[in-house]
Amino acid sequence: MSWIERDKALHRDIKTPDFMTSFQIVSALVTPAEAMNHHPDIEFGWGYVRIKLTTHDQGGVTEKDHRLAAEIDAAIAPMGF
Repeated sequence: MSWIERDKALHRDIKTPDFMTSFQIVSALVTPAEAMNHHPDIEFGWGYVRIKLTTHDQGGVTEKDHRLAAEIDAAIAPMGF
């Protein structure tokens, strides 16, 4: 796991070999986010995905963010990330 807590959020930056892999990572994390009704901020493009988790109504990182981070890690682990 490579999550870093800063600025009242959990952040994970992932380097990818191409745009399609970035898109596949983003696609894989949609299901756990929807299941938890907790939606990350995501930036992606050729060679990168940036994920940011925070619980806006609580003003920062909560257990819900940590749980979703673990779910995201599990969802993308089969891809080698």
